[in-house]
Amino acid sequence: MKLAAVSESHLPPHEVAEQSCDAAVRALLECRQIDGHWVFELEADATIPSEYVLLRHFRGEPVDAALEQKVAVYLRRIQGAHGGWPLFHQGEFDMSASVKAYFALKMIGDDPNAAHMRRAREAILARGGAVNCNVFTRALLSLYGILRWRSVPEMPVEIMLLPRWFPFHLSKISYWGRTVLVPLLVLQALRPRAKNPRGVAIDELFVEPPQSVGPASKAPHQRWIWFVFFRGIDIALRPAVRLFPKSLRRRAIKRAVAFVTERLNGEDGLGAIFPAMANSTMMFDVLGNKTNAEIARGSVEKLLVVGNEEAYCQPCVSPVWDTSLACHALLEAGGSQARDGAFRGLDWLLPRQVLDVRGDWIARRPQVRPGGWAFQYANPHYPDLDDTAVVVMAMDRARRAGAGDRFDRAIDRAVEWVKGMQSGNGGWAAFDVDNTFDYLNNIPFADHGALIDPPTEDVTARCVSMLAQLGETLDGSKALSRGVKYLFATQTNHGSWYGRWGLNYIYGTWSVLCALNACGIDHNSVEMSRAVDWLISIQNPDGGWGEDGTSYTLDYCGHEPAASTPSQTAWALLGLMACGKVGHPAVERGVRFLLQTQNKNASWDEERFTATGFPRVFYLRYHGYRKFFPLWALARYRNLKAGNMSSVAWGM
Repeated sequence: MKLAAVSESHLPPHEVAEQSCDAAVRALLECRQIDGHWVFELEADATIPSEYVLLRHFRGEPVDAALEQKVAVYLRRIQGAHGGWPLFHQGEFDMSASVKAYFALKMIGDDPNAAHMRRAREAILARGGAVNCNVFTRALLSLYGILRWRSVPEMPVEIMLLPRWFPFHLSKISYWGRTVLVPLLVLQALRPRAKNPRGVAIDELFVEPPQSVGPASKAPHQRWIWFVFFRGIDIALRPAVRLFPKSLRRRAIKRAVAFVTERLNGEDGLGAIFPAMANSTMMFDVLGNKTNAEIARGSVEKLLVVGNEEAYCQPCVSPVWDTSLACHALLEAGGSQARDGAFRGLDWLLPRQVLDVRGDWIARRPQVRPGGWAFQYANPHYPDLDDTAVVVMAMDRARRAGAGDRFDRAIDRAVEWVKGMQSGNGGWAAFDVDNTFDYLNNIPFADHGALIDPPTEDVTARCVSMLAQLGETLDGSKALSRGVKYLFATQTNHGSWYGRWGLNYIYGTWSVLCALNACGIDHNSVEMSRAVDWLISIQNPDGGWGEDGTSYTLDYCGHEPAASTPSQTAWALLGLMACGKVGHPAVERGVRFLLQTQNKNASWDEERFTATGFPRVFYLRYHGYRKFFPLWALARYRNLKAGNMSSVAWGM
């Protein structure tokens, strides 16, 4: 069922967009929290809800049968037609997600002979069995005693004592790697056994005796020469760790505990991400620290989404990201109600700027003052550049729309931090500086291929957009000039840009085109023209745009069509309009797609995942994307058409 306004196809699209935007603004404002901010559900695959169930049983917590049954309903619903569980909606079978989902369902009490369990088991066995799961899954199964620890790469806790110049050091890996790995090092050293009161096992998922399983094979992204080298180190370490002095181990564990305790982050959790929270809970349990164990465990509970029929656990929450993007959409939509809603959201963001905590990023930039925003409600050790740039651009736009000077100091401090966080190659990463130690993705532990946080095109584009929107120029700003050079150097042969944190090349290309436009790059330049041609060439017959997780394949050869989604269509439209193409037929077709797919609630439906946690291994579905990105694109189209303009004045 569609809104009556959008079905009147005899009206010019920009006039229909006016009515569509008004309804979408009202719908977005209705989603606000009572204090003026937005936070939408953030959904991943079956892995996180499964691990939540298994964490409860690892600790031997009282069974919450009603909650577990709701999780089971959710897991059964998202099971794929192939019998297993995918990493994104309608995706291919994934071994680790499937093993964990099967284990969780069996733990909840599903009959292994039930049709859905039998299908899952057959799918797993047909693909070689659970031996082919990833390192993190192997660690979980080792904690349950299903596998032996020799199936997991040797990661001695003494790593905590290595000097910074050593080839492997915590400062050389990503923030998510640090927060997940440090408590896991303690668990691997002490090797607690899950309480598992029901005694559930999953031996039936292996084609060989689970206790005979050895080290994992090379991951597809890993290079043989590096893998063999690190595998040799792993082999040598296994007997060597038994010879390490006990005093050294105690000192290493103490340092690991100090690291986690400093960053425990109260009810928001270590790193404010589920895997780190779960690992820290188990670590404090085995150490007998009940107080911190309960703090860590409480942070996990805040990630639950519990409905009438289903429940699942989120990987984290996204209030700063959701609020800042919602404010952008409202400011684009205009009108007093939308503007007031945006101002109130930005007022909520203002005190959440991190000004007093010198986080892990100081390892590379000790002279820089803090000044960023984190993604979650609180994560002061780990603010990120993407959120910070988006917040600053919204605040800058708000002050030009009548918000006064109340955001000025926050903007200035954030700009100082962002400039200080530029990497040596001119780009910006999400959380760190010069975190480019790619060889570390070849260690056996890094089979996920996401152990580091290097500069990326999308985050760099956001920082460039911010600086340009604030008035910096290529001639007058070294930081801006270096950022643009990085973007020019990373354009693909197809004309697109890679999207690290959104799916994928559509997201990256939108981000970069907005940045280049903000810098005043000629719309007819080779770089922008090639990107425009690419976007137009991949438009779907229905007028929308779509792309899925398969675009992260290591042997990517070009765009593969995927079903159109509202958020990806909005990105493509915003990218094309940033290049002055508001009058192009492709833009009108895209606008009509959004108008025709707006639902009776004045929002859009979007089951497909359009965001990325880690390419090839972890994807995200932001439930807010379908609410604010289409509104943003339609409002911009309406504004440009109504003003008879072709140029966009903002960084996003």
